[in-house]
Amino acid sequence: MPKIAIFTDTKTIDMYQFTKVKTGDLVDINDRYILSLDNHVSIMETLADFCKKKKITCGTISGLGAINCATFRFLDPATKQYVDKTFEEQMEITNLTGNISEKDGTPYLHVHITASRRDYTCIGGHLLDARINGACELLVEDFAMTFAGRQPDPETGLNLYKF
Repeated sequence: MPKIAIFTDTKTIDMYQFTKVKTGDLVDINDRYILSLDNHVSIMETLADFCKKKKITCGTISGLGAINCATFRFLDPATKQYVDKTFEEQMEITNLTGNISEKDGTPYLHVHITASRRDYTCIGGHLLDARINGACELLVEDFAMTFAGRQPDPETGLNLYKF
């Protein structure tokens, strides 16, 4: 039997609108959402708000869209220090992917992004934040019955999964 997507529970919130997706599977415990972020909002702030309201503490994120300001973060493994760089120009999100886990009782977002510039070159890395300028469409899957926490790892300087 083919899978069928049924859109239910469409809602509009201050920074975004979303709909819950149900598949035709007989057993499907994971909730999936399609989000459309409002123009000029912060991607990370909006995602954090959505995950907190929906109580999503384990899942995945994917998406695309357009931004005009983005701050990427790079971890220098030699120094274990983060280096942030902000780009203020119109760019297309060619890929946004990430995961959701839990740290200190709240959703922890780990998101990477690739964005194309006007000259068709791409930049990317760990997304600290970005501002929408146009549209941003995201898919969020909630692994409702799974726990994935985070804890600092002294060797790498990263917050790694803790199961």
